[in-house]
Order: sequence, then structure tokens, then C-alpha cells
Amino acid sequence: MKRLAILGASGHGKVVADTAECCDWEIIEFFDDAWPHVSSIGGWPVIGTTDDLLGRVSEYDGVLVAIGNNGVRQNKLDQLKASGARLPTLIHPSAVISHYASIGPGTVVFANAVVNAYAMVGEGAILNTGCSVDHDCVLESCVHISPGARLAGTVSVGAGSWIGIGACVRQVIAIGANVVIGAGAAVVCDISDNMIATGVPARAVARA
Repeated sequence: MKRLAILGASGHGKVVADTAECCDWEIIEFFDDAWPHVSSIGGWPVIGTTDDLLGRVSEYDGVLVAIGNNGVRQNKLDQLKASGARLPTLIHPSAVISHYASIGPGTVVFANAVVNAYAMVGEGAILNTGCSVDHDCVLESCVHISPGARLAGTVSVGAGSWIGIGACVRQVIAIGANVVIGAGAAVVCDISDNMIATGVPARAVARA
């Protein structure tokens, strides 16, 4: 039986687990540093902490990190990789992924997301419900594209950046690393590293 460990017992973790069930993972167990105070999430058990999981990665066919904070998710991924964990790519059956696209290990693609031809998505990314990533986009590690966000063709997004719910990014735009794009923003010019950008059109308003 296919056995999956999920690190991070949160609302996001529930959606990861639900998606995993849709992808025929048969046994799903959670780990969270709030254990044993938190012993279950929805209908799934929480059975240990990060350290417990690091000592048991060989027991699982796959391990996913279900933590929304991009920096924390990257740190946990690095620990798991160093421990020899197998990081699957999880794609909801209703997502539409071009066979010319590349999706990295540890990435989760949720329901109704679209990834078009020659897009490249790095490890540990979150492509959330109903988002779209068009042709030739390049998303580096641990990016989060929020529900309903839209990236036009040839957009690049640096490691650890977060594109907010319903945001739109014009074609051939470069978004740096560790950037936060606000909900509903319209990005029509490049955004440099470590910035928060909001509005229509989006402007950098503070450092992230």
C-alpha cells in the first residue's frame, strides 16, 4: 500500500491530504511539531514531530511538506532531503499539466490549476486551486501561486516568492526572490528581490 507522510497539520495540510487521496495514496499520516497536543487533523492521524519523521522517512513511499510559509517549507524540505526522504510530485486529477511542462519534486498542484507548455516549476512549490501558469514561465523553489492567480507567458518568479490570491502578472515579467505580491494585484513591471508589491498596477510598497 502506498504510504504518504505529510509534515504540517494545518488547513493547507488538509487540502494536501485530500489531493493525495484523489491520487490514490492509501495511507496518509501527519507529523507536526505541535504533537502530541495535536493528535489528529480532520480524519487523519498526527503521529509525531519533525524529528520523529526524520528518523522514519524510509517507512514512507513519499513525504510532502504542507507548510504555507515558503522559507519554513524550504528549510523542512532541505532537512528531509538530507535524511533521504522521497519527495513526490502531487497533482490533482482535475489539474491540466502540459506534458511539455516540468514540475519539481515536493510540489503540489491543486484542483483546476493549469500549467502550460515549457513552464518549469521548481521543488516544493504550491500551485493552488484554479491558478494558471502559462507557457515558458520559470518558478524557482518553494514559490506559492495562490488560488485564482494568473501568470502570463514567460514570467519568472524567484525562490520563496508568494503571488497573492487573484493576482495577475503580465507576460515577460521578472519577479525576484522572497517577494510578496498582494491579493488582486496587477503586476506590469519587474519586482526586485525581497519586496512587497500591491495595487493596480502593482507597486513596491515595503521590504518583505
